[in-house]
Amino acid sequence: MKFFVDSADLKQIAYLNDIGLVDGVTTNPSIIAKSGRDFIEVIKEICKMVDGPVSAEVVAVKADDMIAEGRKLAKVASNVCVKLPLTMDGLKACKHLTADGIQTNVTLCFSANQALLAAKAGASFISPFIGRLDDLALDGLELISDIRTIYDNYGYETEILAASIRNVNHVKDCALIGADVMTAPPDVIAKLAGHVLTDKGLAAFLKDWDATGQSIL
Repeated sequence: MKFFVDSADLKQIAYLNDIGLVDGVTTNPSIIAKSGRDFIEVIKEICKMVDGPVSAEVVAVKADDMIAEGRKLAKVASNVCVKLPLTMDGLKACKHLTADGIQTNVTLCFSANQALLAAKAGASFISPFIGRLDDLALDGLELISDIRTIYDNYGYETEILAASIRNVNHVKDCALIGADVMTAPPDVIAKLAGHVLTDKGLAAFLKDWDATGQSIL
């Protein structure tokens, strides 16, 4: 499963990228707003840092305007992936941008039927929001499973990008279901490495090593 970082924090992205944990980056207007920086400049810097797709979201609501914004964003860097809302206008924009050879990420997906439409429109990625469904006492992971089944049934090449990841169990469960990609905040990705037994074992090893009085360097 590919790991995308859901962030516009250049330092955090660079840190995870140096470890080899970044296959791409996702952003949205809210994330960019928190950075307090120019939208295009942030996207440009992330694209230079990361080899994989960097999702940059349009803010228009009409198809023609989305297409114009998408084409402008695609010129920022070759690895820009234009992010579009899952509306009829968004699907129309997806079809046109895909025909232009531009990567697309259709976002705010909350049903399997929506995901089916995105695949038919030629989306590169579909972003079902797990956490937001869980917030409503619905099963976000069931949605991932349903989309996986539908896409496999018909051979759709649209990649399932599990989004709104809130915890490490979401990551594990999405991997078991077969999501192609997951995107999560940097702190969630870092927590994947943590385990109380790992910490306990390492502490014991270091204590025993210190008792020897030796040094490797």
